[in-house]
Amino acid sequence: MVEKKGEYSVVPLKKKKKKDGSVEEVPQADAGGDDAVCLKAKMSLLNGITVIVGSIIGSGIFVSPTGVLKNTGSVNLALVVWVSSGVFSMAGAYCYAELGCAISKSGADYAYIMETFGPFLAFVRLWIECMIVRPCSQAIVALTFSVYALKPFFPECDPPDQSVRLLAVCCISKYRHSL
Repeated sequence: MVEKKGEYSVVPLKKKKKKDGSVEEVPQADAGGDDAVCLKAKMSLLNGITVIVGSIIGSGIFVSPTGVLKNTGSVNLALVVWVSSGVFSMAGAYCYAELGCAISKSGADYAYIMETFGPFLAFVRLWIECMIVRPCSQAIVALTFSVYALKPFFPECDPPDQSVRLLAVCCISKYRHSL
């Protein structure tokens, strides 16, 4: 029986024999004996929807329209740029869908690269994701939020860079402490 305690659950363990003859303990809800502490999975429907919508839309929709309109010079050409970007994004999504069907392992990019190119390049990809891509993405989202949050206080001009950066740092710091 699983005993729930706040943020974690106590799950009984069951001894499982490996191929090499050694024994390991694995969590089993119906086993007796010693217990293991596991994190409680909690993702509501609303949480799932916001994660998916945030992944699909991202923060680019709030940052790039001004630049696209400025560089194209017309609304119609800006719409053409957005539609063509959507077509390229769909092609990428179809490629990922095909990879997901062909390689049915969990782990997304890591699993696909591990299967195709081996452990070294899979590790490099995961390392780059953790050390460069995710932190940069979080910084861009925090800066975008900061600009939009401070804009009402500075209606005639852009918010000061130091204020934008300070609010972005506070957002990232708060996000990190809430995990």
